[in-house]
Amino acid sequence: MSSDTPTWGLTEDDNGEALSPELQRNATLAVLAIAAVITLLHLLTNVRYGPHRDELQFLSDALHLDFGYVAYPPFTPLVERALLAIFGLSLVGLRLASVLAQALLIVTAGATARALGGGRLAQTAAALAVALSPISLFEGTEFQYSSFDLLWWALIAYGVVRLLTDGNPRWWLWVGIFCGLALETKYSVVFYIGALFAGFLLAPQRRLLYSRWFLGGCALGLLIFLPNLIWQVHHGFISYHFLQHIHVRDVGEGRGSAKDFWLSQILLCTSPFAVPLVIAGVVSTWRRPGLRPLSWMFLLSVAAFAVAKGRGYYTCGAYPAMVAAGSVAAGRWLRMRKVRVRRSIEITGFTGIVVYGAFMMAVLVPFAAGGRLRDFALARNGDLREEFGWNDLVQSIARVRDTLPPDQRAAAGVLTGNYGEQGAVELLGGPWGLPRPISLTNSAWLRGYPTPQPATLIVVGFSARQVEEDFTSCRLAGQVTHTESIKNEESADHTEIYLCGPPRLPWPVFWRKYQRWG
Repeated sequence: MSSDTPTWGLTEDDNGEALSPELQRNATLAVLAIAAVITLLHLLTNVRYGPHRDELQFLSDALHLDFGYVAYPPFTPLVERALLAIFGLSLVGLRLASVLAQALLIVTAGATARALGGGRLAQTAAALAVALSPISLFEGTEFQYSSFDLLWWALIAYGVVRLLTDGNPRWWLWVGIFCGLALETKYSVVFYIGALFAGFLLAPQRRLLYSRWFLGGCALGLLIFLPNLIWQVHHGFISYHFLQHIHVRDVGEGRGSAKDFWLSQILLCTSPFAVPLVIAGVVSTWRRPGLRPLSWMFLLSVAAFAVAKGRGYYTCGAYPAMVAAGSVAAGRWLRMRKVRVRRSIEITGFTGIVVYGAFMMAVLVPFAAGGRLRDFALARNGDLREEFGWNDLVQSIARVRDTLPPDQRAAAGVLTGNYGEQGAVELLGGPWGLPRPISLTNSAWLRGYPTPQPATLIVVGFSARQVEEDFTSCRLAGQVTHTESIKNEESADHTEIYLCGPPRLPWPVFWRKYQRWG
């Protein structure tokens, strides 16, 4: 057997023998059990607090289905529209798709290890390391486009693994489908797709690109992405300009610093105790010419984001495949060690992954409605703090609205300063009789201002200086009363509610001048 096609792809047990059907079932059951435990964990805890600021934006966009949005492609709002129809505003229901995506991510990691020839130890290690990685734990607590983005990257890599180990070019169709879904979910996957093509061009497997199945995969991916591409053309590639703005802002705030980026690779994208698996995965796939495109995919995508000063978590989707490959390589290396050494390393590795995972669970997962455990999490997790105060905001706006005379009240509008406030008023304001909010941010700006324009505006999320400069006849009318002392953006910076007349500029001019991206 040639050096580039040794037992990779032939599933073995921990002693190097071919894995029997019974042992393979046991390995599969172990992976499924890990996925089931993580699923149950999120289902039991996702009801603790309220929606996150970002979730409110997705839900608002879900009420206005389109083939594209300013901040992201249409997949996530489409999924949330379906879940809204089924579950209403139940957070457990609305977050169900994200939870299932993380469960499938865990299963995909185990399946990738199996496709690379890993036995029970490798499949279990890969599944557990991915399940307890901070990014995977976090993505199960909210619905975000990144929740699905992680899964698509892992499924793309799984298709590449099968393509390389089976030699069947039909796997290009699988790769194309998930590239298309990834592009409909989050645009940053273009770095991974670029790394995929470059990896094949730089490796002996470039011959696999000269295939009708490769062209078919490209066609499928483009077909899936085409509706959003047409939308972008129609809107002047507005998402590109949005992403440029956000990137400049992030770099200006230091979010793209090299220190933060590389720390995120170790502490967020994977576990410090799983880093040896990642390194083993990169080295082992590099040393096997038949698998070298996998190393290139990982190395080039991480390098591209580092050079572009992207946020550290943008690379997280590249890690499950490397963890799986590293688990297989580690399993084979351990077989050559003495039993006592092997067991010591296995126990140390698994214990480290579990302990770090448990710590990150306490930080990321909303286990407790109150008490020390909640305080511990809120002190370390700004995202959890952003899940408080939205009902307080809506009720405070309603109280200001109720102070108006009946004729003025009927024609009043609510102008919000950010997408969290906009989503809260739109999703939670119905029982309080609040009108659809007016917002200058992201896709809400594209939807325009109301006709006829309101003569009275209830303004929230703007500073005193801003309302005096931009609106007529403004006065402070109330404060947002927060029932819990949780410090977040709203409770710290956006507590004033103003009553104002129309903008000083005509509405069309005002709308063009004050477009917001966030």
